[in-house]
Amino acid sequence: MRAVGIILAGGNSRKMRELTHKRAVAAMPVAGSYRSIDFALSNMSNSHIQKVAVLTQYNSRSLHEHLNSSKWWDFGRKHGGLFVFTPTITAKSGDWYRGTADAIYQNLDFLKKSHEPYVVLASADAVYKMDYNKVLEYHIAKKADITVVCKDLDPSEDATRFGTVTMNEDMRIVDFEEKPIISSYNTVSTGIYVIRRRQLIELIELCAEEGRHDFVNDILIRYKNLKKIYGYKIKDYWSNISTVDAYYKTNMDFLKPEVRGYFFKTYPSVYSKVSDLPPAKYNAGSVVKNSLVASGSIINGTVENSILFKKTFVGNNCVIKNSIILNEVYLGDNTYIENCIVESRDTIRANTRHVGENGVKIVVEKNERYIL
Repeated sequence: MRAVGIILAGGNSRKMRELTHKRAVAAMPVAGSYRSIDFALSNMSNSHIQKVAVLTQYNSRSLHEHLNSSKWWDFGRKHGGLFVFTPTITAKSGDWYRGTADAIYQNLDFLKKSHEPYVVLASADAVYKMDYNKVLEYHIAKKADITVVCKDLDPSEDATRFGTVTMNEDMRIVDFEEKPIISSYNTVSTGIYVIRRRQLIELIELCAEEGRHDFVNDILIRYKNLKKIYGYKIKDYWSNISTVDAYYKTNMDFLKPEVRGYFFKTYPSVYSKVSDLPPAKYNAGSVVKNSLVASGSIINGTVENSILFKKTFVGNNCVIKNSIILNEVYLGDNTYIENCIVESRDTIRANTRHVGENGVKIVVEKNERYIL
């Protein structure tokens, strides 16, 4: 084992609006039966990184539930394993994680007790597949202090949500702007970094001494001229889900055969916690076109270009178009839903209509499901 993994999963994204009121972004459901952290964990496992720490903080209950066993990602080993760290009150500190660097600082013992020479840092809010060993080999070949994984965005995509990077011809990062108001570059940092373990401990301790808490602003941007920071470009699919529109678009991408094939049918696989549910049931009269329907669902109505997560019930004469229905939603008879994301465990009463007119609408309804 050449590297130890750290997944930063404590963030709260206000841009997700009501969707993160009861879960962390890392626990957002993706593509029918996955959660967004599954992609980072599967990449760690497939890259043979057997010791991984997940740092969680905000609304972490559902994430803890999801990570209650490490066997799904094959971390159940004698050596290494999956560690989940939340902020704890100690003799030295009683703070929440005040930033990404502070989160690592409060769990610095994990790094100090590890023996692996390198650390792979990843965020839990992106959907992608990657072999981290290739980044590690590139990092060693370049004799870099820090390697940042970068991606060229389409001109249509909004680069201001990310850190934008400028590289010279040797791929060394010469400029790094975190979430600029206007971006003139479309090369962004994906939030995946490779760094030597001792170097990281040293930089994090220095940050803490100076009362600095953010990894990007206080390490990457501050040391960009002092340390050798290189970029590693990826060409494959990578999508961040930290806004409602990005989350909607990423899920809808799974309706494209090439994206579905890339994630589900090509090696290496993406793993998730398995729930033993019966296959989806399509009753007589149901019409389903170009949709992903997860197990445990019962369909009586019409579903088009939509993603239905586990245990969804669609009543008679329902019409669902271009929507995402999260786990365990009950849709009463004659409901019409278009351009919406329906929050999990909602009960939508019969004869209701929800249409996202200007962009995606988030539907949160807490009606009584059973009235005795």
